[in-house]
Amino acid sequence: MPLTDKAIRHARPGAKPRKIFDGSGLYLEVSPRGGKWWRFKYRFGAKDKRISLGVYPDVSLKEARKRREQARQMVANEIDPSEHRKAHKAARAEGSTNCFEAIAREWFTKYAPNWAGSHSCRIINRLERDVFPWIGNKPIDAINASQLLSVARRIEQRGALETAHRTLRNCGQVLRYAVATGRAMRDPSGDLRGALPPVKGKHLAAVTQPEQVGRLLKVLDGYEGSLIVRCALRLAPLVFVRPGELRNAEWADIDLDAAEWRFTVSKTGTLHLVPLSRQAIEILCELYPLTGYGRYVFPSGRTPKGDRPMSDNAVLAALRRMGIGKEEMSGHGFRAMARTLLDEVLGFRPDYIEHQLAHVVRDPLGRAYNRTTHLPERRKMMQAWADYLDRLKADGAGAISRGLR
Repeated sequence: MPLTDKAIRHARPGAKPRKIFDGSGLYLEVSPRGGKWWRFKYRFGAKDKRISLGVYPDVSLKEARKRREQARQMVANEIDPSEHRKAHKAARAEGSTNCFEAIAREWFTKYAPNWAGSHSCRIINRLERDVFPWIGNKPIDAINASQLLSVARRIEQRGALETAHRTLRNCGQVLRYAVATGRAMRDPSGDLRGALPPVKGKHLAAVTQPEQVGRLLKVLDGYEGSLIVRCALRLAPLVFVRPGELRNAEWADIDLDAAEWRFTVSKTGTLHLVPLSRQAIEILCELYPLTGYGRYVFPSGRTPKGDRPMSDNAVLAALRRMGIGKEEMSGHGFRAMARTLLDEVLGFRPDYIEHQLAHVVRDPLGRAYNRTTHLPERRKMMQAWADYLDRLKADGAGAISRGLR
Protein backbone atom coordinates (compact mmCIF):
# COMPACT_ATOMS: atom_id res chain seq x y z
CA MET A 1 0.00 0.00 0.00
CA PRO A 2 1.23 3.57 -0.64
CA LEU A 3 2.73 5.32 2.35
CA THR A 4 0.89 7.89 4.46
CA ASP A 5 2.30 10.64 6.69
CA LYS A 6 0.85 8.86 9.72
CA ALA A 7 2.59 5.59 8.84
CA ILE A 8 5.87 7.40 8.35
CA ARG A 9 5.64 9.23 11.68
CA HIS A 10 4.93 5.99 13.53
CA ALA A 11 7.59 3.90 11.74
CA ARG A 12 9.87 2.45 14.45
CA PRO A 13 13.51 1.38 14.02
CA GLY A 14 14.59 -2.23 14.25
CA ALA A 15 17.85 -4.11 14.74
CA LYS A 16 18.53 -3.75 11.01
CA PRO A 17 17.59 -1.04 8.49
CA ARG A 18 13.91 -1.31 7.51
CA LYS A 19 12.53 -0.56 4.06
CA ILE A 20 8.95 0.69 3.79
CA PHE A 21 7.87 0.92 0.16
CA ASP A 22 5.62 3.58 -1.37
CA GLY A 23 5.66 2.43 -5.02
CA SER A 24 7.40 3.03 -8.37
CA GLY A 25 10.81 2.59 -6.77
CA LEU A 26 10.33 4.99 -3.83
CA TYR A 27 10.82 3.69 -0.31
CA LEU A 28 11.61 4.96 3.18
CA GLU A 29 14.66 3.44 4.87
CA VAL A 30 14.50 3.53 8.67
CA SER A 31 17.93 3.11 10.26
CA PRO A 32 18.47 1.31 13.60
CA ARG A 33 19.11 4.74 15.17
CA GLY A 34 15.76 6.07 13.97
CA GLY A 35 16.90 8.13 10.96
CA LYS A 36 14.46 8.09 8.02
CA TRP A 37 15.92 8.36 4.51
CA TRP A 38 14.04 8.55 1.23
CA ARG A 39 15.51 6.23 -1.41
CA PHE A 40 14.71 5.70 -5.07
CA LYS A 41 15.53 2.32 -6.58
CA TYR A 42 15.80 2.05 -10.35
CA ARG A 43 17.40 -0.01 -13.09
CA PHE A 44 19.86 1.54 -15.53
CA GLY A 45 22.22 -0.15 -17.95
CA ALA A 46 21.07 -3.62 -16.83
CA LYS A 47 22.07 -2.78 -13.23
CA ASP A 48 19.98 -2.12 -10.12
CA LYS A 49 20.85 1.28 -8.63
CA ARG A 50 19.53 3.65 -5.99
CA ILE A 51 19.88 7.27 -4.94
CA SER A 52 18.92 9.22 -1.86
CA LEU A 53 16.07 11.71 -2.16
CA GLY A 54 16.55 13.37 1.23
CA VAL A 55 15.71 12.90 4.90
CA TYR A 56 12.25 12.83 6.49
CA PRO A 57 10.75 15.14 7.80
CA ASP A 58 12.91 17.74 6.00
CA VAL A 59 11.65 16.17 2.77
CA SER A 60 7.92 15.45 3.03
CA LEU A 61 6.13 12.51 1.44
CA LYS A 62 4.72 14.82 -1.24
CA GLU A 63 8.15 16.24 -2.06
CA ALA A 64 9.73 12.76 -2.10
CA ARG A 65 7.16 11.62 -4.65
CA LYS A 66 7.86 14.69 -6.76
CA ARG A 67 11.59 13.93 -6.70
CA ARG A 68 10.87 10.29 -7.55
CA GLU A 69 8.92 11.35 -10.66
CA GLN A 70 11.76 13.63 -11.73
CA ALA A 71 14.22 10.75 -11.37
CA ARG A 72 11.90 8.36 -13.23
CA GLN A 73 11.64 10.84 -16.08
CA MET A 74 15.44 10.95 -16.28
CA VAL A 75 15.59 7.16 -16.50
CA ALA A 76 12.91 7.19 -19.20
CA ASN A 77 15.05 9.68 -21.11
CA GLU A 78 18.11 7.42 -20.73
CA ILE A 79 19.78 9.65 -18.14
CA ASP A 80 21.24 8.01 -15.05
CA PRO A 81 20.03 10.10 -12.05
CA SER A 82 23.08 9.10 -10.05
CA GLU A 83 25.53 10.22 -12.72
CA HIS A 84 23.50 13.38 -13.29
CA ARG A 85 23.83 14.20 -9.60
CA LYS A 86 27.58 13.50 -9.64
CA ALA A 87 28.03 15.89 -12.55
CA HIS A 88 26.28 18.65 -10.61
CA LYS A 89 28.34 17.98 -7.49
CA ALA A 90 31.54 18.10 -9.52
CA ALA A 91 30.46 21.37 -11.07
CA ARG A 92 29.75 22.86 -7.65
CA ALA A 93 33.08 21.61 -6.30
CA GLU A 94 34.88 23.39 -9.13
CA GLY A 95 32.85 26.54 -8.59
CA SER A 96 31.30 26.17 -12.05
CA THR A 97 27.58 25.87 -11.31
CA ASN A 98 27.18 28.64 -13.86
CA CYS A 99 28.74 26.59 -16.63
CA PHE A 100 26.80 25.86 -19.80
CA GLU A 101 26.44 22.11 -19.09
CA ALA A 102 25.06 22.57 -15.58
CA ILE A 103 22.46 25.08 -16.73
CA ALA A 104 21.62 23.03 -19.83
CA ARG A 105 20.93 19.97 -17.67
CA GLU A 106 18.84 22.09 -15.31
CA TRP A 107 16.83 23.40 -18.29
CA PHE A 108 16.42 19.87 -19.65
CA THR A 109 15.26 18.45 -16.30
CA LYS A 110 12.69 21.25 -15.98
CA TYR A 111 11.14 20.89 -19.44
CA ALA A 112 11.71 17.26 -20.46
CA PRO A 113 8.63 15.96 -18.55
CA ASN A 114 6.47 17.93 -21.01
CA TRP A 115 8.08 16.38 -24.10
CA ALA A 116 7.64 13.05 -25.82
CA GLY A 117 10.27 10.55 -24.67
CA SER A 118 11.84 10.19 -28.11
CA HIS A 119 12.08 13.98 -28.49
CA SER A 120 13.78 14.48 -25.12
CA CYS A 121 16.22 11.63 -25.85
CA ARG A 122 17.26 13.28 -29.10
CA ILE A 123 17.82 16.63 -27.38
CA ILE A 124 19.97 15.34 -24.51
CA ASN A 125 21.95 13.06 -26.84
CA ARG A 126 22.58 16.02 -29.14
CA LEU A 127 23.84 18.17 -26.27
CA GLU A 128 26.01 15.44 -24.76
CA ARG A 129 27.56 14.44 -28.08
CA ASP A 130 27.98 17.75 -29.90
CA VAL A 131 27.93 20.58 -27.34
CA PHE A 132 29.12 19.66 -23.83
CA PRO A 133 32.58 18.38 -24.90
CA TRP A 134 33.34 21.78 -26.48
CA ILE A 135 31.61 24.48 -24.41
CA GLY A 136 30.05 22.55 -21.51
CA ASN A 137 32.58 23.77 -18.92
CA LYS A 138 32.52 27.42 -19.98
CA PRO A 139 30.67 30.03 -17.88
CA ILE A 140 27.35 30.59 -19.59
CA ASP A 141 27.61 34.38 -19.45
CA ALA A 142 30.91 34.11 -21.36
CA ILE A 143 29.50 32.06 -24.27
CA ASN A 144 29.66 34.09 -27.50
CA ALA A 145 28.39 33.71 -31.04
CA SER A 146 31.76 32.59 -32.37
CA GLN A 147 31.90 29.62 -29.97
CA LEU A 148 28.35 28.60 -30.86
CA LEU A 149 29.13 28.81 -34.56
CA SER A 150 32.18 26.58 -34.08
CA VAL A 151 29.96 23.96 -32.47
CA ALA A 152 27.47 24.15 -35.32
CA ARG A 153 30.16 24.12 -38.03
CA ARG A 154 31.69 20.97 -36.57
CA ILE A 155 28.34 19.20 -36.97
CA GLU A 156 27.80 20.64 -40.45
CA GLN A 157 31.19 19.36 -41.60
CA ARG A 158 30.18 15.78 -40.95
CA GLY A 159 27.21 16.23 -43.26
CA ALA A 160 24.50 16.72 -40.63
CA LEU A 161 23.28 20.23 -41.53
CA GLU A 162 19.78 19.72 -40.12
CA THR A 163 21.25 18.51 -36.81
CA ALA A 164 23.51 21.59 -36.77
CA HIS A 165 20.45 23.85 -37.04
CA ARG A 166 18.60 21.93 -34.32
CA THR A 167 21.63 22.00 -32.01
CA LEU A 168 22.01 25.75 -32.44
CA ARG A 169 18.31 26.15 -31.64
CA ASN A 170 18.69 24.05 -28.46
CA CYS A 171 21.68 26.13 -27.37
CA GLY A 172 19.57 29.25 -27.83
CA GLN A 173 16.85 27.75 -25.63
CA VAL A 174 19.39 27.06 -22.88
CA LEU A 175 20.83 30.55 -23.13
CA ARG A 176 17.40 32.19 -22.99
CA TYR A 177 16.65 30.08 -19.90
CA ALA A 178 19.87 31.41 -18.36
CA VAL A 179 18.78 34.98 -19.16
CA ALA A 180 15.34 34.35 -17.62
CA THR A 181 16.92 32.95 -14.44
CA GLY A 182 19.41 35.82 -14.09
CA ARG A 183 22.59 33.98 -14.98
CA ALA A 184 23.31 35.53 -18.38
CA MET A 185 22.75 38.93 -19.92
CA ARG A 186 21.77 37.89 -23.45
CA ASP A 187 21.40 35.03 -25.93
CA PRO A 188 24.14 35.35 -28.60
CA SER A 189 22.63 32.60 -30.78
CA GLY A 190 20.39 35.24 -32.35
CA ASP A 191 23.48 36.82 -33.93
CA LEU A 192 23.94 33.68 -36.04
CA ARG A 193 20.79 34.03 -38.10
CA GLY A 194 21.76 33.07 -41.64
CA ALA A 195 25.24 31.84 -40.64
CA LEU A 196 24.41 28.24 -41.62
CA PRO A 197 23.14 27.25 -45.07
CA PRO A 198 19.38 26.59 -45.07
CA VAL A 199 18.17 23.01 -44.95
CA LYS A 200 16.48 21.89 -48.13
CA GLY A 201 12.97 20.68 -47.38
CA LYS A 202 12.33 16.98 -47.67
CA HIS A 203 8.92 15.45 -48.27
CA LEU A 204 8.31 12.17 -46.49
CA ALA A 205 7.25 9.45 -48.88
CA ALA A 206 3.51 8.88 -49.16
CA VAL A 207 1.08 7.05 -51.41
CA THR A 208 -1.61 9.52 -52.50
CA GLN A 209 -3.06 8.10 -55.74
CA PRO A 210 -6.34 6.23 -55.07
CA GLU A 211 -5.33 3.14 -57.06
CA GLN A 212 -2.00 2.92 -55.24
CA VAL A 213 -3.72 3.41 -51.87
CA GLY A 214 -6.01 0.45 -52.57
CA ARG A 215 -3.06 -1.79 -53.35
CA LEU A 216 -1.18 -0.59 -50.27
CA LEU A 217 -4.13 -1.32 -47.96
CA LYS A 218 -4.44 -4.81 -49.39
CA VAL A 219 -0.73 -5.42 -48.71
CA LEU A 220 -1.15 -4.21 -45.12
CA ASP A 221 -4.07 -6.59 -44.60
CA GLY A 222 -1.82 -9.44 -45.67
CA TYR A 223 0.82 -8.80 -43.00
CA GLU A 224 1.72 -12.11 -41.35
CA GLY A 225 3.61 -10.88 -38.29
CA SER A 226 2.31 -10.29 -34.77
CA LEU A 227 -1.31 -9.27 -34.22
CA ILE A 228 -0.17 -6.13 -32.40
CA VAL A 229 1.83 -4.82 -35.37
CA ARG A 230 -0.85 -5.97 -37.82
CA CYS A 231 -3.50 -3.98 -35.95
CA ALA A 232 -1.21 -0.93 -35.82
CA LEU A 233 -0.72 -1.14 -39.59
CA ARG A 234 -4.47 -1.37 -40.19
CA LEU A 235 -5.34 1.42 -37.74
CA ALA A 236 -2.68 3.89 -38.95
CA PRO A 237 -4.46 4.94 -42.18
CA LEU A 238 -7.83 5.19 -40.40
CA VAL A 239 -6.72 7.67 -37.70
CA PHE A 240 -3.68 9.28 -39.47
CA VAL A 241 -2.08 10.50 -36.24
CA ARG A 242 1.68 10.96 -35.89
CA PRO A 243 3.60 7.65 -35.64
CA GLY A 244 4.71 8.38 -32.07
CA GLU A 245 1.13 9.09 -31.00
CA LEU A 246 -0.05 5.81 -32.49
CA ARG A 247 2.56 3.61 -30.84
CA ASN A 248 2.09 5.41 -27.48
CA ALA A 249 -1.71 5.08 -27.53
CA GLU A 250 -3.06 4.11 -24.09
CA TRP A 251 -6.25 2.19 -23.37
CA ALA A 252 -7.15 4.73 -20.67
CA ASP A 253 -7.48 7.41 -23.37
CA ILE A 254 -9.80 5.38 -25.59
CA ASP A 255 -13.57 5.24 -25.04
CA LEU A 256 -14.87 2.41 -27.19
CA ASP A 257 -18.50 3.13 -26.30
CA ALA A 258 -18.24 6.79 -27.27
CA ALA A 259 -15.95 5.93 -30.23
CA GLU A 260 -13.39 8.54 -29.15
CA TRP A 261 -9.66 8.67 -28.54
CA ARG A 262 -8.47 11.65 -26.50
CA PHE A 263 -4.79 12.40 -25.93
CA THR A 264 -2.22 15.18 -25.75
CA VAL A 265 -0.52 15.98 -29.06
CA SER A 266 3.19 15.19 -28.77
CA LYS A 267 4.30 18.07 -30.98
CA THR A 268 2.25 20.94 -29.53
CA GLY A 269 1.22 19.72 -26.07
CA THR A 270 -2.45 20.47 -26.85
CA LEU A 271 -5.43 18.21 -26.20
CA HIS A 272 -6.79 16.36 -29.23
CA LEU A 273 -9.79 14.17 -30.00
CA VAL A 274 -9.94 11.51 -32.71
CA PRO A 275 -13.45 10.28 -33.60
CA LEU A 276 -13.17 6.53 -34.20
CA SER A 277 -14.89 5.01 -37.21
CA ARG A 278 -16.71 1.70 -37.07
CA GLN A 279 -13.70 0.05 -38.74
CA ALA A 280 -11.28 1.51 -36.16
CA ILE A 281 -13.45 0.24 -33.31
CA GLU A 282 -13.46 -3.26 -34.84
CA ILE A 283 -9.66 -3.30 -34.92
CA LEU A 284 -9.39 -2.12 -31.30
CA CYS A 285 -11.97 -4.66 -30.13
CA GLU A 286 -9.99 -7.40 -31.86
CA LEU A 287 -6.82 -6.31 -30.05
CA TYR A 288 -8.32 -5.62 -26.61
CA PRO A 289 -8.33 -9.25 -25.35
CA LEU A 290 -4.59 -9.40 -26.04
CA THR A 291 -3.32 -6.03 -24.72
CA GLY A 292 -6.27 -4.55 -22.79
CA TYR A 293 -4.81 -5.71 -19.47
CA GLY A 294 -1.88 -3.32 -19.81
CA ARG A 295 -1.28 0.38 -20.28
CA TYR A 296 -0.49 0.52 -23.99
CA VAL A 297 -2.67 -0.45 -26.94
CA PHE A 298 0.43 -1.49 -28.87
CA PRO A 299 2.94 -2.73 -26.25
CA SER A 300 6.46 -3.85 -27.02
CA GLY A 301 6.79 -7.59 -27.60
CA ARG A 302 9.75 -7.53 -25.19
CA THR A 303 7.62 -6.47 -22.20
CA PRO A 304 5.07 -9.19 -21.34
CA LYS A 305 3.34 -6.90 -18.82
CA GLY A 306 2.69 -4.29 -21.50
CA ASP A 307 4.42 -1.47 -19.62
CA ARG A 308 6.36 -0.18 -22.63
CA PRO A 309 5.05 0.84 -26.07
CA MET A 310 6.19 -0.81 -29.26
CA SER A 311 9.41 0.38 -30.86
CA ASP A 312 9.22 3.49 -33.03
CA ASN A 313 10.67 1.33 -35.79
CA ALA A 314 8.08 -1.48 -35.60
CA VAL A 315 5.67 -0.15 -38.24
CA LEU A 316 8.47 0.96 -40.56
CA ALA A 317 10.20 -2.42 -40.27
CA ALA A 318 6.90 -4.16 -41.08
CA LEU A 319 6.45 -2.00 -44.18
CA ARG A 320 9.94 -2.85 -45.38
CA ARG A 321 9.48 -6.58 -44.75
CA MET A 322 6.41 -6.49 -47.00
CA GLY A 323 8.49 -4.96 -49.78
CA ILE A 324 7.24 -1.39 -49.41
CA GLY A 325 10.35 0.74 -49.91
CA LYS A 326 11.23 3.97 -48.14
CA GLU A 327 10.74 5.86 -51.40
CA GLU A 328 7.12 4.66 -51.50
CA MET A 329 5.77 5.02 -47.95
CA SER A 330 6.85 6.34 -44.55
CA GLY A 331 5.21 6.25 -41.13
CA HIS A 332 4.11 9.88 -41.61
CA GLY A 333 2.84 9.05 -45.08
CA PHE A 334 -0.62 8.10 -43.81
CA ARG A 335 -1.13 11.74 -42.79
CA ALA A 336 -0.23 13.04 -46.25
CA MET A 337 -2.46 10.36 -47.78
CA ALA A 338 -5.47 11.48 -45.73
CA ARG A 339 -4.84 15.17 -46.21
CA THR A 340 -4.62 14.83 -50.00
CA LEU A 341 -7.55 12.50 -50.62
CA LEU A 342 -9.95 14.01 -48.07
CA ASP A 343 -9.50 17.33 -49.85
CA GLU A 344 -9.07 16.45 -53.51
CA VAL A 345 -11.32 13.37 -53.78
CA LEU A 346 -13.87 13.46 -50.94
CA GLY A 347 -14.12 17.25 -50.92
CA PHE A 348 -14.07 17.91 -47.16
CA ARG A 349 -13.35 21.42 -45.94
CA PRO A 350 -9.61 22.06 -45.38
CA ASP A 351 -10.21 23.37 -41.84
CA TYR A 352 -11.94 20.10 -40.85
CA ILE A 353 -8.92 18.20 -42.16
CA GLU A 354 -6.41 20.49 -40.43
CA HIS A 355 -8.26 20.10 -37.12
CA GLN A 356 -8.16 16.33 -37.46
CA LEU A 357 -4.44 16.41 -38.28
CA ALA A 358 -3.98 18.28 -34.96
CA HIS A 359 -2.49 21.27 -36.72
CA VAL A 360 -2.95 24.64 -35.06
CA VAL A 361 -5.99 26.30 -36.64
CA ARG A 362 -6.99 29.78 -35.46
CA ASP A 363 -10.21 31.77 -35.57
CA PRO A 364 -10.41 35.31 -37.04
CA LEU A 365 -9.25 36.76 -33.70
CA GLY A 366 -6.11 34.61 -33.67
CA ARG A 367 -7.32 32.19 -30.99
CA ALA A 368 -6.58 28.50 -31.41
CA TYR A 369 -9.71 26.37 -31.77
CA ASN A 370 -10.20 23.71 -29.10
CA ARG A 371 -10.27 19.97 -29.69
CA THR A 372 -14.07 19.71 -29.99
CA THR A 373 -14.41 22.30 -32.76
CA HIS A 374 -16.44 20.97 -35.72
CA LEU A 375 -16.69 17.62 -33.92
CA PRO A 376 -19.98 16.44 -35.55
CA GLU A 377 -18.59 17.21 -39.00
CA ARG A 378 -15.29 15.52 -38.17
CA ARG A 379 -17.14 12.39 -37.01
CA LYS A 380 -18.87 12.20 -40.39
CA MET A 381 -15.57 12.83 -42.15
CA MET A 382 -13.73 10.05 -40.29
CA GLN A 383 -16.46 7.52 -41.06
CA ALA A 384 -16.59 8.60 -44.70
CA TRP A 385 -12.81 8.24 -44.87
CA ALA A 386 -12.90 4.70 -43.45
CA ASP A 387 -15.66 3.70 -45.89
CA TYR A 388 -13.69 5.20 -48.77
CA LEU A 389 -10.57 3.21 -47.79
CA ASP A 390 -12.69 0.03 -47.75
CA ARG A 391 -13.82 0.75 -51.30
CA LEU A 392 -10.25 1.41 -52.44
CA LYS A 393 -9.09 -1.81 -50.81
CA ALA A 394 -11.79 -3.79 -52.58
CA ASP A 395 -10.83 -2.19 -55.90
CA GLY A 396 -7.14 -2.92 -55.25
CA ALA A 397 -7.65 -6.60 -54.44
CA GLY A 398 -7.44 -7.69 -58.04
CA ALA A 399 -4.48 -5.48 -58.86
CA ILE A 400 -2.20 -6.39 -55.95
CA SER A 401 0.12 -8.56 -58.01
CA ARG A 402 1.20 -5.48 -60.04
CA GLY A 403 2.71 -3.84 -56.93
CA LEU A 404 2.19 -0.34 -55.58
CA ARG A 405 3.42 1.24 -58.78
